[in-house]
Amino acid sequence: MNARGGLGRYGENLAARRLTEAGMAVLARNWRCRHGEIDVVALDGDVLVICEVKARRGGAYEHPMAAVRATKADRLRTLAGHWMARHGGAPPGGVRIDVVGVMVPDRGAPVVEHVRGVA
Repeated sequence: MNARGGLGRYGENLAARRLTEAGMAVLARNWRCRHGEIDVVALDGDVLVICEVKARRGGAYEHPMAAVRATKADRLRTLAGHWMARHGGAPPGGVRIDVVGVMVPDRGAPVVEHVRGVA
């Protein structure tokens, strides 16, 4: 595994933990279909949550949340539709797209931010 893959996996582990601590049930991680991948699929009460995880090392790179632009949001909505088609449709509470950003500094604890309903 390369350093980038390791950082991504670490960020996804932290994100899944944060969502679980917030009371959500993680249904799937790294769910793939021919249209792409959803990092984390969770259930928040009766709301299906499609969660994009962005992890960055501290430094000159853009903030992780800035990496989810309109094109990525559109792709996440499309992937949500494919998930629902394969798993029995939309739940009663509908669907929400969240982003978890993870900043990993050179020293100290990572900073994990969870933003709900970004798209």
